Amino acid sequence: KGGEWEKAVQLLSMMAPSEVELDVITFSAAVSACEKGGKWEKAVQLFGTMAESVVELSAITFNAAIGACQKGDKWQKALQLFSVMASTELEMGVITFSAMVSAFERGGEWEKALQFLSMMATRKVDSNTVTFNATISACQKGGKWESALHLITTMVHSKVRRDTITFSAAISACEDCDKWEMALQLFNSMA
Repeated sequence: KGGEWEKAVQLLSMMAPSEVELDVITFSAAVSACEKGGKWEKAVQLFGTMAESVVELSAITFNAAIGACQKGDKWQKALQLFSVMASTELEMGVITFSAMVSAFERGGEWEKALQFLSMMATRKVDSNTVTFNATISACQKGGKWESALHLITTMVHSKVRRDTITFSAAISACEDCDKWEMALQLFNSMA
């Protein structure tokens, strides 16, 4: 599957000089293929080509480009794309925010992850287990065990399902800060 992005880009480039019209679906498919292939630079390049053409941008294409940047550990580029998306009328849903929070988690930007999780509530976008887990992991990487525990409490109040990843990240956050009693308490609460 890693080489499929090359086929998608090749097909897209073959379409350009032909009579087949390039549209949001073809661009989105190519950007998504690059995301899945871990080629963030190519995904962003295709996204830029799409933005410069007469093809209308879509939330799907933005999400794929943001996801590609997240997987490529390029949270700054993902944030730029998010800012562009925010200036449009496109709906920014849980996929968009989850990709951003995951980008911040991978980049060690725990404060930004918390900010975007909070922004979801402000914009009335339902958060999910994936978004919370990425934020808890970001807090763990930032040595913010109290924030990680607060997020677990928030998940309970928000009726968001907690899973093994939730508890593992929070336990690791406590462990990293020598809060073994709290880590043990979390472990025991999993049962």
